[in-house]
Amino acid sequence: MKLKTILMGAVAALAFAPVANAERGSDGEVKIIYWQAPSILNPYLSGGTKDIESASLIVEPLARFDQTGSLVPWLVDEIPTVENGGVSADLTSITWKLKEGLKWSDGTPVTSADVKFTADYCMAPDGGCAQSAKFDGVASIDTPDDLTVVVNFDGPKPVPYAAFVGAQSPIIQKAQFEECLGAKAQECTAANFGPVGTGPFVVTDFKPNDVITMKANENYRDPAKPAFATLTFKGGGDAAAAGRAVMETGEFDYAWNLQLAPDVIAAMAEGGKGTPVSGFGTLVERIEMNLTNPSPDLPPETRATAAEPHPILSDERVRRALSMAIDRNLLVEIGYGQAGRPTCNLVPAPDIFASDNTDCLTQDIEGAKALLDEAGWTAGADGIREKDGMKLELLYQTSTNAVRQDFQALIKQWWSEIGVETELKNIDASVFFGGDPASPDTFQKFYADVEMYANNFDGTDPEQYLGQYTCEKAPRPESQWQGENINRFCNEEYDALVAELSKTGEISKRAEIAKKLNDMITKDTMTIVPLVDRGRVSAHSNSLGGVVLNTWDSEIWNAADWYRIK
Repeated sequence: MKLKTILMGAVAALAFAPVANAERGSDGEVKIIYWQAPSILNPYLSGGTKDIESASLIVEPLARFDQTGSLVPWLVDEIPTVENGGVSADLTSITWKLKEGLKWSDGTPVTSADVKFTADYCMAPDGGCAQSAKFDGVASIDTPDDLTVVVNFDGPKPVPYAAFVGAQSPIIQKAQFEECLGAKAQECTAANFGPVGTGPFVVTDFKPNDVITMKANENYRDPAKPAFATLTFKGGGDAAAAGRAVMETGEFDYAWNLQLAPDVIAAMAEGGKGTPVSGFGTLVERIEMNLTNPSPDLPPETRATAAEPHPILSDERVRRALSMAIDRNLLVEIGYGQAGRPTCNLVPAPDIFASDNTDCLTQDIEGAKALLDEAGWTAGADGIREKDGMKLELLYQTSTNAVRQDFQALIKQWWSEIGVETELKNIDASVFFGGDPASPDTFQKFYADVEMYANNFDGTDPEQYLGQYTCEKAPRPESQWQGENINRFCNEEYDALVAELSKTGEISKRAEIAKKLNDMITKDTMTIVPLVDRGRVSAHSNSLGGVVLNTWDSEIWNAADWYRIK
């Protein structure tokens, strides 16, 4: 059976699924498997999707994005706008009104002080907040009463829905985290592993990089939800084992991110226990180029800055040649099929923000060789290029996953054809995406020449996502190695355009600026080399109702609505 047919059937089944009428806890246990195991439950201390999404079951934002990318109120009754008076006419402030009667899972009231504290926590110096771009432009926060939060910006903010919006920016409890500000953030293990939240579930036990057990939040705002009394969140293994556990054996109810060849997913679906679901959003598999020298002979503070440029990749011609050698169409064919599209853009959607850049879609081995010739890299006796006594050798790392290792093997072969020697390294995903400041193997530290992974952004506006590549967002020791500008890209024109985007309201002008920013870090400089616009493919058991796959927020955003089909 074709994967496309299976997915269409899944959509149809979802559209006509029965509505749940269960009481809280009446449906027993639900079991989720993420083959990338969570290592922390504080999304402010990790940029890893596995950590952000597992935490989304516990801690929640004021508003989030639904499966269409539309803003929906969550811990508030309505989305503030200029029309309803929630956003000031001069666009310099936004006022959020909390729902009445909200309680934390420990039974205490949720107040505006918790919201303000969340901003203080992420914006604290030396805190290493992974989501600091969400708070760009926030000048101050006022709390005139227990239910009112006024966010003041340092200038007009035409799109003020970043802080406290989406799974990457939830509210955390002041009472639990107030001793965890700044450099102390990483030390608060109990809070980071078991946050008090407003979500449908509460942590009962957390074994990092392994399993989380949860129970229904008895103080959840809807007395009929969640339908499940307990939740087991298993991490580790691989995508194939996760898919089999849902679609073939029925051991689990939900499997995330089935990064597998399409024929493998289709074969699993024939097992009859579960159904794959899919949706395109902004998830891009890409190669990141390190602009700094990752040599272990250098101290960490040097490896984290442009003080010591990369001896090979600082030359844009080398980066461009590496991109030109790649056949993206073949990568899509072997890795994703209908669930992937070749792309040259970091921001592939929505359409209005997607650049018309298509230059990278045609593989050009001879052109890549010519560029390396021009850059002074000449082939040695062993076929590997040399320059000034240095071999053109690269360490290429990514997380452990069958599709990614297939990509590595193919790209290594293409690079060898242009005279590049490539050493491959794969790292357990729980470590690679874990954000542990003590680990040398996180994607943020980037102790390699090139690395490959994928991520995306909340909602449909890319301002905060593109803002992650400004100069000050580079991970470094004093930021606890948090930050998404892992390349240590620093360009004054880019930073100025990000600032302009934050003040621009007219949608076509915003799109124009966003496309320029996208092109600057992809087409113009090849700092980021996009490969595949990936559709998100997951799977749920045939007995799990209420699942609505969301590619614009946490994938499991509506777990409170899940129920067991009887």
